[in-house]
Amino acid sequence: MRVLYLLNISNPDQLSADSGWIFADLLAPALTDAGAEVTVADPAAAGDARCGFHRTKAPGTKYRARFSADIDELVALIRAERPDVVVANQIEEAPAVRAALLEAGSDALLAGYCHYLPFSFAEGGQLLLDPSLNDRGLGRPVLLAFAAGLAACDRVMVHSSTAASWTSAAAAGMTVDLGDRLRVVPAPRNERLVRDLTANRPDADVGEAIGVYNHRLYAHYGTGQFVGLARDLVASGKVRLRVMDLFGRRRAVRKGLDDSPDEMRDQLAALPHVQVVSDRGDRVRYKNLLADARFGIAPFRPGCPWSMSVIDCQGMGLPVISPRLGWLAEHIDPELCFTSPAEAVALAERLASDDEFHAVHAKRAHDSTTDFAPSLVAARYLEAIS
Repeated sequence: MRVLYLLNISNPDQLSADSGWIFADLLAPALTDAGAEVTVADPAAAGDARCGFHRTKAPGTKYRARFSADIDELVALIRAERPDVVVANQIEEAPAVRAALLEAGSDALLAGYCHYLPFSFAEGGQLLLDPSLNDRGLGRPVLLAFAAGLAACDRVMVHSSTAASWTSAAAAGMTVDLGDRLRVVPAPRNERLVRDLTANRPDADVGEAIGVYNHRLYAHYGTGQFVGLARDLVASGKVRLRVMDLFGRRRAVRKGLDDSPDEMRDQLAALPHVQVVSDRGDRVRYKNLLADARFGIAPFRPGCPWSMSVIDCQGMGLPVISPRLGWLAEHIDPELCFTSPAEAVALAERLASDDEFHAVHAKRAHDSTTDFAPSLVAARYLEAIS
């Protein structure tokens, strides 16, 4: 099977913070191991030497990624690669890819991967536009482009059962019949961030326990709520926090669309017992920053169909406490989900001080990522696109 993997990179300046690129880098070799011939088309090479690579222009902004497909380039690429399957990781580009397949005379299967959902649902079933894609009212056009992408695909893949439910409901609301085209295919975990649980880890009686927050600091990730929680978590002196600044210096065009990461970072850095650190794009340093932490903290992002950062923590054997919402409530142990700051503080302090409780949840966290090994994900991926 010849697979052409069309990947949008939203953050070419900091690939270590771009989950789409990381997933492709992990998945492409696993697909090759499983017998597929994979070519990745994107602004930065992903995979290994066995994988083909076609360099494309970085879209520059999240809106250009959704509204500026180059059909001429797609036609030329399809004719050159002669794929059996084309995977559009930017689902809004799927109609352009379908048009390019038609023009190129290709009957390749078109699969769309819904890496990012531009919506979520409130408890009452109301569809909510993702605020990160709703600048000056663009949320509705993005949603319609997403629906058009669903309609253009032969297969639609999503990360989780939560994402499948939301995608099905959104499609039905826009009269797109998904039929039997929807598949749940989780993202692969990073095997380099999977720790042997027999390795030495911080005990409860060795200084203050570190809680790590390793998510993007956008306001739409609920970072403002985390700032409030951070104050409560460190108030007793039993816990200190390590906050990852995954972006570092951002390009002016990205700051112009959303400068909230800089604002959130400054607010967190001003809090006592809160350390803001950068991995400087180094995955070894990133692993080491996770390694001596006691537990992780999930984001407060309502439209969360998946979180690479949560899986990173769990693969390292870090229990993750989480607000009870979205995919987080589906995946994280119910004992570690909270609905109030007081519950979050109680969980954090128990993980900090109770070694037995921590050990049980460290193993559960680690075990929850087993099915996300790249080889297993690749098998599910190939089954979905066959």
